[in-house]
Amino acid sequence: MTRVGSVEQLSVKPRTPGQRGLPKQAVQRLRITAAGAEGDYNHYRTTKVHSNPNLAILLLTREVIDTLRAEGWPVEPGDLGENLTLDGVQEAVLKPGCRLRIGEVLLEVSEPCDPCSEVYVLPYVGTTKGPAFVRTLTGRRGWFARVLEFGEIVPGSQVEVTPA
Repeated sequence: MTRVGSVEQLSVKPRTPGQRGLPKQAVQRLRITAAGAEGDYNHYRTTKVHSNPNLAILLLTREVIDTLRAEGWPVEPGDLGENLTLDGVQEAVLKPGCRLRIGEVLLEVSEPCDPCSEVYVLPYVGTTKGPAFVRTLTGRRGWFARVLEFGEIVPGSQVEVTPA
């Protein structure tokens, strides 16, 4: 069964010396290549896991953002480092092996993204609230995906999800 949603926001953060990778900023179009989101730099992925293609794109659902906001965390799209914020896609559907068709782009979910202290740089978190926010994000930081077919995406693009 295929489920349909849309791309709410596309986000990247170029490599900027002295700055962390969060939050990512909205862009009006995003070219997806085998290496991931063009113009996006992920320090962990580049230096620690040697550009592992299973971690090429980070996905987050609007459902997770809305839940975190209801819990008092003023999370906005791009804050958690996701490249694609998905609207109308149920969090429970995203599991390793499920595929997302977005225009000419085809992604396959590979693994969950574990929360880390990188989120401390968000203005509403900091070092004081950081440990609590990391605990809050456990199981809700988003999903990594590998790129199976490349192309360009714009906000509003339809997302067809085929469960694993």
